[in-house]
Amino acid sequence: MIRFNRNELAGAFGDMGTDVPLIVGMVLAAGLDGASVLIMFGALQVVSGLIYRMPMPVQPLKAMAALVIAQQATAGMLYGAGLAIGIVMLLLAITGGLDLLARWIPRSVVRGIQLGLGLQLGLVALRQFIPADGLPGYVLAAGAFVVTILLLGNRRFPAALPVVALGLVYAVLFNMDASLGDHFGLHLPVVHVPSWTDIMAGFVVLALPQIPLSLGNSVLATHQLSEDLFPGRGVSVRRIGITYGIMNLINPWFGGIPTCHGSGGMAGHYTFGGRTGGSIVLYGAVFLVTGLFFGSGFDLAAEAFPLPMLGVILFFEALALMWLIRDVAPLRAEFPVTLLVGIISVGLPYGYVIGLLVGTVLVYLGRRIQLVQGP
Repeated sequence: MIRFNRNELAGAFGDMGTDVPLIVGMVLAAGLDGASVLIMFGALQVVSGLIYRMPMPVQPLKAMAALVIAQQATAGMLYGAGLAIGIVMLLLAITGGLDLLARWIPRSVVRGIQLGLGLQLGLVALRQFIPADGLPGYVLAAGAFVVTILLLGNRRFPAALPVVALGLVYAVLFNMDASLGDHFGLHLPVVHVPSWTDIMAGFVVLALPQIPLSLGNSVLATHQLSEDLFPGRGVSVRRIGITYGIMNLINPWFGGIPTCHGSGGMAGHYTFGGRTGGSIVLYGAVFLVTGLFFGSGFDLAAEAFPLPMLGVILFFEALALMWLIRDVAPLRAEFPVTLLVGIISVGLPYGYVIGLLVGTVLVYLGRRIQLVQGP
């Protein structure tokens, strides 16, 4: 059952710290049409909330977004990469490849992937977002941190609502451009036809580095987290892979960025109060309405919201992810592998695929040694 109440509304903002900076960065770096990006991103959130009826978010592909922002990739290459990774993920899902991976990769390794992602998000929050506005930003972040600590888990007064409200007040008073109203008007997605050249280039440059992170976090870790948070209602890796693939087979044709599901987003929505698909529907509606009516002024509106506030939200999302390793802590033989996978994931280039492979080999090697040595 989908609910729309203050807790779902609070949970709706649990993933802002991850999504908004990546979306703004890609729009500016690749020269994307802001209205198309927001409309497609919002529409897919709404559909995901209605289909899954739990906080199953839609997120930008993180590794791909980082490469686009760093390398100034073209819009065509980004759309081509989205189409390519959609085909790959859909094939893995329908052929049973994802189910095999889910059986082969130990839970302790999946927890290591989640730990690495949590560490990475936490470092971004502490190093980039919270210090962004200098002393006023630190004061703002400190206030938001205290409010979150006092209200976290409170179902009557959800923490995210006063935090977002405080950020909006700060934006209106100090950052909002009066010309934002000039951008009001109906905007529809721009149709785009990806070329074979863009698909091939996007696959090699953008999709290949993304695939390991998607397998570890978007599919396997999200499947595990759905079982952790919603016992008996966990979502299969096959279903996650199918919706992941379909989203990216649709997005490129209408100017949308490549997207996935993600355990970090689910943890963020849940941490701040989301328990049904209502939080995702509400979150998506914000992007959808903004894209339809303020799409051309999106970069101005996004830059007005204070980064320190996004940093606080992102930091608590990171903590929720890292806390998940508690269930493998009693496994003395495998817990060190979890820690190693987390460190490799955040510390090395292509760390998620290296951590996935190294961690899996170490776990099976340890089990074999134990079997040979006996009790």
